[in-house]
Amino acid sequence: METKKSSAKHDNDLSPLQNRIHEIIFEADTKAGKFFDVVLLIFIVVSVAITMLDSLTIDSKRINNWLYILEWVVTIGFTIEYALRLYCVNKPIKYVFSFFGIIDLLSLIPTYLSIIFAESHYLTVIRILRLLRIFRIFKLAPYIKESNLLLISLRNSRRKISIFFFFMILLTTILGSAMYVIEFGVNDKFSSIPESIYWAIVTITTVGYGDISPVTPMGKFLASFMMILGYAIIAVPTGIITANIAKEYKMENLTTQSCPHCTKEGHDIDAKHCKYCGGRL
Repeated sequence: METKKSSAKHDNDLSPLQNRIHEIIFEADTKAGKFFDVVLLIFIVVSVAITMLDSLTIDSKRINNWLYILEWVVTIGFTIEYALRLYCVNKPIKYVFSFFGIIDLLSLIPTYLSIIFAESHYLTVIRILRLLRIFRIFKLAPYIKESNLLLISLRNSRRKISIFFFFMILLTTILGSAMYVIEFGVNDKFSSIPESIYWAIVTITTVGYGDISPVTPMGKFLASFMMILGYAIIAVPTGIITANIAKEYKMENLTTQSCPHCTKEGHDIDAKHCKYCGGRL
């Protein structure tokens, strides 16, 4: 009895119009859905190109005006699309805080914010992240599977990675402070402990800007030790994530169908209910 109630609770209670819009906007298995997503990708590329061109020094006022108009036309189009996405899902708040929902919202904010802060519209280049939808548009199911697998592995690794980063903070603080003591009074580039910690981070990550470097024999010895240590440390997070990927790996036949309840993708071809929330597909 309880199972029936739970199933009924998750039934698709969208109107025919909402279902039709959802099918076009969120799915790429139909001709209309694929056409919509291809047009959307073209708009995204055009929008990013406009932002790049606008950053150039163009003396023509006419061209600058056209770029400005085109940017607002694209932004209004994206705003309408975002509103439709919220309209055609059962729980809009879940879409708002989903991965693509956050990207879609962030891609709108810079243009509207430019009314107050003129230079902020250059941040619209973040729209290029929306091109990630290309994986589902062209039915690249293996890529969807691998991207989901990577996200799951990163989520499962978050505790180990957090401990690793905490350890790195402690290590760079200790080594940076030690270098400050070693170089104090001899090398004015190590002017403070925070400056020395910055050097330690740059060195242990093997970036090596070269703006700060030790001059004493002991300082050079410590720097050499940190450089070698850096190569070993880089392998740690890679090993953690790889181990989780190997653990989570499994072969799946996936479709681009999106759940109208939680908006998540990556369902089996013959699935009738969402594997994440149990809602009817």
